[in-house]
Amino acid sequence: MIQTALDPARARRESMRWALLLTLNNARPVGAHEALILSTIQSIYPDATQMEQRRELDYLKDRQLVTIKVDPAGPWYADLTRLGVDIVEYTVDCQPGIARPAKYF
Repeated sequence: MIQTALDPARARRESMRWALLLTLNNARPVGAHEALILSTIQSIYPDATQMEQRRELDYLKDRQLVTIKVDPAGPWYADLTRLGVDIVEYTVDCQPGIARPAKYF
């Protein structure tokens, strides 16, 4: 029997990506300031940092699931794209990299 080792860092990244998508879905249609997003993520991961959140938002942007607007003063604003909404609403398949739970309904 082959056992695979659990990778807690990977599980955290992928779960955080799903939580980010859900947070932004609840912020639709206006999107959200990164401080609001971070406070939501820190309710799940109390030690989450702004840099960690930005890294995962950037990953989601590269997958065309979110858009990011960077204010000249520094803060980020994020919003879901059409594809991001479809992922959250379970209308399209979710590729690996996001810990979306299996559809139960």
